[in-house]
Amino acid sequence: MTSDPFEPALITHSMNTVKMVAVFAENRPGQAARITGILARATINIRCITVASSGTFGVMKLLVNDPDLACHALQHDGFAATLMDVLAVEMPDQPGALFTLADCLAAHQINLSNTSGFVANNRAILVIEVEDPAQAGEILKKQGLHVLTQKEALAV
Repeated sequence: MTSDPFEPALITHSMNTVKMVAVFAENRPGQAARITGILARATINIRCITVASSGTFGVMKLLVNDPDLACHALQHDGFAATLMDVLAVEMPDQPGALFTLADCLAAHQINLSNTSGFVANNRAILVIEVEDPAQAGEILKKQGLHVLTQKEALAV
């Protein structure tokens, strides 16, 4: 068996969802260095990161080249890490694009629970968390938006 994380046999999530690693940790100095050090030693490449904290705890969410290995490495070192399905949506890099997406989801009664975005190589990518990523992905595709696969999201 190959160790290529892009090999279809190793991608266990549904079509056009992306695996993101969520790490729960104490909100204190050195935690980001500890988490990213574990990933570096496991040769994990971080493509996108968000950090949110509230009081004494926080969550770091990472889009990485090998989510299963990253999650395992973090758990092995004592962190509460889990995999979550999210959508990575390519949008026009122009005013109103986010409104169009948010309005489309709202019209279908889909709550946008968390989001982060970035522009790279002249491509605007929005990573979104919703209750039912497969349903939201289908709706966004019908709206004409490109919902990226894991391989596409990591190649941006």
